[in-house]
Amino acid sequence: MYSLVKTCALVGLQGYDISVETDLARGLPNFTIVGLPDAAIKESKERVRAAIKNSGYVFPLNKITINLSPASLKKEGSQMDLAIAIGILTSDGVLSRKSTDEYAFIGELSLDGKVCKIEGALPMVISLRELGINRCIVPFENRHECSLIEDMEIIPVSSINEVVDHLNGISAIEPFSSKNPWVDHKDVHKVDFNEIKGQHALKRALEIAAAGGHNVLIIGPPGSGKTMAAKRLPTILPPLSFEEAVEVTKIYSICGELRSDKLRRDRPFRSPHHTSSSVGIIGGGSNPKPGEVSLAHYGVLFMDELPEFQKHVLEVLRQPLEEGTVNISRANANVTYPANFMFIASMNPCPCGNLGSGNRECTCTQQSITRYLSKVSGPLLDRIDMHIEVKPVKYDDISSTSEPESSEIVRQRVVNARELQEKRLINSGSLTNGELNNRQIKKYCKLDEECDLLMERAFEKYKFSARTYHKILKVARTIADLDNSESITQNHLLEAIRYRSIDKKYWER
Repeated sequence: MYSLVKTCALVGLQGYDISVETDLARGLPNFTIVGLPDAAIKESKERVRAAIKNSGYVFPLNKITINLSPASLKKEGSQMDLAIAIGILTSDGVLSRKSTDEYAFIGELSLDGKVCKIEGALPMVISLRELGINRCIVPFENRHECSLIEDMEIIPVSSINEVVDHLNGISAIEPFSSKNPWVDHKDVHKVDFNEIKGQHALKRALEIAAAGGHNVLIIGPPGSGKTMAAKRLPTILPPLSFEEAVEVTKIYSICGELRSDKLRRDRPFRSPHHTSSSVGIIGGGSNPKPGEVSLAHYGVLFMDELPEFQKHVLEVLRQPLEEGTVNISRANANVTYPANFMFIASMNPCPCGNLGSGNRECTCTQQSITRYLSKVSGPLLDRIDMHIEVKPVKYDDISSTSEPESSEIVRQRVVNARELQEKRLINSGSLTNGELNNRQIKKYCKLDEECDLLMERAFEKYKFSARTYHKILKVARTIADLDNSESITQNHLLEAIRYRSIDKKYWER
């Protein structure tokens, strides 16, 4: 007998409708799965066989052929176990074909017939809805994340027996619906911007970066507060919108890093160690998975001690910094993951860290300093919007009893600036000034005659590249937005230029 049930396979974040065709024929007992299955799917034969028998059903002693259609698409993952088991039971007459037609089935099986939690359930459910399938049977432990999507009937099950009883009408399972999946955001950060003593220039730069979604390089001696400030940057960023939260949650669902039953509201903050590989940063593997740049999507990627990372690891950051996506090509797959993040990096000015600090004498030779700084290439520096130099914190700042501005106050200014950008860039495909393309820069970052003359002099003096020129204009536009100014003034432009003149001090010695 023949049966067909639906399931889903993921390629990156995109899910594909997979038809599990089952044929039971006369002949010697044999169990074959075709249609480009990976090792996990091939091994499902033993899981399915044991799960059906241990659930109290008779496993058919026939020639069983499972075809995963379309056969040209490589399938990966153990989420097809449940669909294969239901296909066999349907072909054997335990279930009617009509009862399974309206459902898609995703779930891994244990040997005792239990339906186990899977990774990537949320993007699968979203893709199935886009493909016109509105009813899905999912593992009980995935019920919360799957029910976050409206217009989708989610049936959570714990075992094969529950699935069979539900489909046969013996014991119907009510569709699951999360309560208040999208509630007002509450600040859950354990740190605050007011804990940073002194370093007013650094805090100003991070506020501008947060307002416009700009990348920042912080250069300074050890103990000057570089890492501390970077870790507090998420506290001044606005919460994710609903659409952004869904996209971020999809990525974390694929990686199995969801820590809550609700959509992720806080912007991600990722801080990989300097021993991380290029695959860990960008993503990849035989079954391409998202890397740190994708896990930081709509959030912050912080790389502390930037020159300590391997040079080839830093160079792979060029594409996501420029395009906001990562393309991973393999022999059997070509996957694109989103990677629209704020890049914050910190580094010492020299190997010992004391160059220019004023407190301690630098013991490095010019050759060692040059070798240290050369680990950060010019093309990578060119893609970082703002370069800020910090000095050691003074005693008066540390001992001061005055209360600096809190994250809540700074964040309100950031939110106001982003609202201006949102109105300006509506339906343009860009969200912040940091994402402006050349055509949008020409339209929204116009300079008057005096500002244009100032920019020309700076361009000639500092030998800026075309990319740097556009970065300065975008930062100046953000500074103007923080001042609620419709046009870019000389003060806005001078401050933006200052954030791109520090690199000349170190890299052109």
